[in-house]
Amino acid sequence: MAASLLIVQRTAFQQALQAWYAAHHRKLPWREASSLYKTVVSEFMLQQTQVATVLPYFERWLQAMPDFRTLAAASETEILKLWEGLGYYSRARNLYKLAKIVVALNTEPRTPEVWRELPGVGPYTAAAVTSVSFGHPVACVDGNVIRILARLTGEGRQFRDSAEAAKFFTPLAELLITNANPGFHNQAMMELGATICMRQNPRCLLCPVAEFCVGKRDDTPTKFPRLAPKKWEQRETARLWVEDGYKLLLYRARASAKRLAGLHELPAASLLGMHPKETELIIRKQRRITRFQISEPIYRIKPNATLRRKITESDELVWAARSELGSLTLSGPHRRWIRELLSIRRW
Repeated sequence: MAASLLIVQRTAFQQALQAWYAAHHRKLPWREASSLYKTVVSEFMLQQTQVATVLPYFERWLQAMPDFRTLAAASETEILKLWEGLGYYSRARNLYKLAKIVVALNTEPRTPEVWRELPGVGPYTAAAVTSVSFGHPVACVDGNVIRILARLTGEGRQFRDSAEAAKFFTPLAELLITNANPGFHNQAMMELGATICMRQNPRCLLCPVAEFCVGKRDDTPTKFPRLAPKKWEQRETARLWVEDGYKLLLYRARASAKRLAGLHELPAASLLGMHPKETELIIRKQRRITRFQISEPIYRIKPNATLRRKITESDELVWAARSELGSLTLSGPHRRWIRELLSIRRW
């Protein structure tokens, strides 16, 4: 019922939303003097990453890789180093592959259907790129948009996950989009979700579309959307801190590795067949990757003859001088942990 009423009022909804966005949107570098390339890079970086985190990476990326052709001609090592710290490195590799395809085509792909065939591009990214850059009237449906539509309609059903919720709300999102300027509408919806209709403490008094919202009317916005609690799978990976003079032992993932190819981390104790003692524990770290909650205790181990032999026999273990650490590409969490440990240790 609420969804039907929203559709009937969609012109008024669109006007209120877009007037607010025109007056209040954040000045972001990919919106200023926008281009297809800027839009694509920003969409890849913003996947599972907040705007505040992306901003310095985007600026640095554009300075080094200003267009598809420059990106396609770069090495994967350069790409990963620029991306270092953003995480989910498959995004960087897919962006690199995409640039090579676009350059080889010698023309810009323009439709959502073509974009969905490119590396790392799903329905949301295809909609964002083609609506903003080419005016295709296709709706972007991400967590922000799901939240807005669930609150507007007061949809009370529980969804298994965000993918199921996106599938449910996409038809409504498509009905609400404007054909005249779909990219502007999509950006307005995403901006509303990011700055006003937030997950916690939504700013309903400032919302430009509050008059259309069931959640605001009933004073229950945070009840929506209803997503099943995420189940985290607990894992533990013991890590080793092994020094040899002014060198630190690191694990370098093989080029064929699915997630961390070419990146460095502190080596896992299991890789060396070691079972460190609790008395050797330096610090215990936590991180989340996809559905996993990972505990990573770090143990200080002194290299002995047996350990040195195992290191020599492995092509995945490398000694890195402290002066080299800045030029190596490390996974974001491990770079932070190594910096922290170096700051408190005399080395």
